[in-house]
Amino acid sequence: MPKFFAASAMAVLLGSAAFASGLEITVDGEAKGVIKIDLLEDVAPLHAERIAALAAAGAYDGVVFHRVIEGFMAQTGDVEYGKAGGDTARAGSGGSDMDDLPAEFSDLPFDRGVVGMARSQSPNSANSQFFIMFDEGYFLNGQYTVVGKVTEGLDVLDAIKLGTGPNGAVVGTPDQMSTVTVTE
Repeated sequence: MPKFFAASAMAVLLGSAAFASGLEITVDGEAKGVIKIDLLEDVAPLHAERIAALAAAGAYDGVVFHRVIEGFMAQTGDVEYGKAGGDTARAGSGGSDMDDLPAEFSDLPFDRGVVGMARSQSPNSANSQFFIMFDEGYFLNGQYTVVGKVTEGLDVLDAIKLGTGPNGAVVGTPDQMSTVTVTE
């Protein structure tokens, strides 16, 4: 973990080194391919910067999609408990070692392909986890931070292994973000 802290600190010190306009996520598992995301720095600057910093530090590499609900969303980003190959039983309950972020709610709707920040009951608890919408979910509007939008790879998103039950927990081997890189 010390390499992660050093990379994150360096990104913050260098200003926009990790702050960029997008992500390229290589997905592996039942789904295989690339999802490209445009980060919305003008809508949620703190959240976009956090995701970019974690991606630049390699923290998202190997993190599983731990909660996937058909017709709703695919959730990932638990850099603490969600690494593939480890015990992912607690995936979804962790985050990064950085402080939680204050909400950056906007008027942007949760349409298909929108990326939102996951959080607990507290609106100011987003940290590292995010979700990508399979379909519209307007009941989330104004209650979760919109941080990005898929620009390519909706077919890859649609192929991600689905979870079961009401919470969408993925049983067996979940799909993962094998690499996540920052793009300009």
